[in-house]
Amino acid sequence: MEIWTAVFVWTAVWPSALSVTRYSIAEEMERGSVVANLAADLGLELGGLAQREVKLDIFTNKKYLDFNKKTGELYILEKIDREYLCPAKPASCFLKLDLIIESPLRIFNIELGITDINDNAPHFRRDRVELDVSESATPGERFSLPNAVDPDVGVNTIKTYKLSTSDHFTIEIQTGSDGTQYVDLVLTKSLDREERVVHNLILAAEDGGVPERSGTANIIVRVQDTNDNPPRFEQPFYTINMTENIPIGTSVMKLNATDLDEGENSEIIYSFTLYTSEKTQDVFALNRDTGEVTIKGIIDYEDMKFYEMYIEAKDKGEHPLLGQCKVVVHVTDMNDNYPEITVQSVKNTVAENIPVGSVIALVGISDRDTGDNGKVSLSVKENMPFILNKSSDKPTHYKLIVSEHLDREQVSEYLITLVVTDAGTPPLSDNETISVHLLDVNDNVPQFPQSFYTIRVMENNAPGALLSSLTAFDPDLHENQYLVYFILEKEIANTSMSMLFSINPENGNLYALKTFDYEIEKDFVFHIEARDSGSPPLSSNVTVHIIIVDQNDNAPSIVSPWCERGSVVEEKIPRSTDKGSLVAKVIALDKDSVHNSRITYQFLQLADASLFSLDQYNGEIRTMRMFSYKDPRHHRLVVVAKDNGEPALSATVTIKLLTVETAVKAYSDMTEMSLEYDIFSDINL
Repeated sequence: MEIWTAVFVWTAVWPSALSVTRYSIAEEMERGSVVANLAADLGLELGGLAQREVKLDIFTNKKYLDFNKKTGELYILEKIDREYLCPAKPASCFLKLDLIIESPLRIFNIELGITDINDNAPHFRRDRVELDVSESATPGERFSLPNAVDPDVGVNTIKTYKLSTSDHFTIEIQTGSDGTQYVDLVLTKSLDREERVVHNLILAAEDGGVPERSGTANIIVRVQDTNDNPPRFEQPFYTINMTENIPIGTSVMKLNATDLDEGENSEIIYSFTLYTSEKTQDVFALNRDTGEVTIKGIIDYEDMKFYEMYIEAKDKGEHPLLGQCKVVVHVTDMNDNYPEITVQSVKNTVAENIPVGSVIALVGISDRDTGDNGKVSLSVKENMPFILNKSSDKPTHYKLIVSEHLDREQVSEYLITLVVTDAGTPPLSDNETISVHLLDVNDNVPQFPQSFYTIRVMENNAPGALLSSLTAFDPDLHENQYLVYFILEKEIANTSMSMLFSINPENGNLYALKTFDYEIEKDFVFHIEARDSGSPPLSSNVTVHIIIVDQNDNAPSIVSPWCERGSVVEEKIPRSTDKGSLVAKVIALDKDSVHNSRITYQFLQLADASLFSLDQYNGEIRTMRMFSYKDPRHHRLVVVAKDNGEPALSATVTIKLLTVETAVKAYSDMTEMSLEYDIFSDINL
């Protein structure tokens, strides 16, 4: 068996092949026969194939071939019958397959041409044909004979027909528009029924193969008596145009044949002749009485583009005569096939930092229709960071590539819907959805909700108290999201921040390690860092301002009038003191903050409320009138100094006044030497 091979190889670079490698073999090769050494033809190294995944995709329902990774050979796995593979008898029969090699991905397109051998003999659909021929038939009259069929092609199909020797008949061969040969039996000499009633003929069909094959059919011609007017159609040839998918039962046309005879010799019956293929008769129905042609099967342009019907009209005479016509139906394409999408080499999982221009998938589109109905276009349904790049050598092949930088924190998964649409009216479309999941990389710095935290802490706090939770957020995943918190060391008065505060490294809870006193420490400023566990780790920090809030934990202290002996002060004033004179001035101080150190003064004990007054804000005690002879010489005044805290704290002082007849030093002179004014605050004064 002769095998010839033509190889056209270009370098195939992932993800798509740039050329097609073609071979040609004869059908019916034995199993195990080697078609070609693909490794040598495609420039593949045998040593690397064993470790790589190699797959042979054959676009048919049988696995005819396989690939040997050890030898690099493409070999026959199952005998290939060209007539089974290409039943429509095309001039060229190809078996298409893809050789796909992974890691890295390489795809080689291969076309295997299957050449015909003469493995089928011609045969007739009917091996016995009976013809009734009137003795009045004139030389030149024609009769249809069954044609033979041979599934082989080219020189191996039917070459000629031969008729056994006859004095009255010969054959003429006609060729149809599809190349099929049809045989007519032609009367060459008038018949005489009284001389011979039956003519037995043998029709042989021979092909052109080597060796030659043939088939025969018996032709029985019975000579009938005269019915000398055959039916005749209005015209011998009819042409009809119709669209595919016409509903079953639709009328195509109504034929009308006439017969000049009378009675039964003029009554006509219509039928398909043997020239009409079985496939055509499966699609069209002919009413034997009316000659109406209707649809009885599905008309599909992609299956058949035209149909030929050979119709005869036969009368009902004792010796019926017939007439013939030919009807050709041209089918117009409709947009009845949805376009198709084929997706290969899909990357369903990629890192979010995948470079722009990376290929996600290889996509092929097709449509069985023709013309505009078969023109297809591909698009991405929604606005996504992916675009389609059309292959330069294959317009129906695309690469789906990344067009923008991806960010898992914004979109973690894409459902990419590819839409293929044809150019028909109305257009038809189909879609295919590809899911792409993004893997996280450590590309986000931990973020605190605020850049600056102010935390107020009441003084006298318990050690270990929770001050605040300083939680940062990292939108990354897994270890890229796990955060650890640190206090950035800073010393204040030789004291480290870690001795004053601590932070939980896992959740950012900030604790105080000691009790604070507002009167000693009023605030602290330091930084806290949040660091993720990625590789390399990313971090950010935030400024923390701790403000110690005052409590009313200090009672007022009486500093004027001052007495060494305790809280009782003795004073002397002349009885001649005028109304409004300053008797004494009570001054108290408080170590707390402004609010808690605001002092007010009140009499706690006072024998005569009409004689003395006390200013609640400055603590001045003044006379409200002149002393009279009725007033006692001794007066006891108890003054309380109370702060503004909650609850309020206080201090008291008792002043014993003795009225004398002689003049004494003014109060201001008595107290100036004993008071230190630098201890007073503005509000006290």
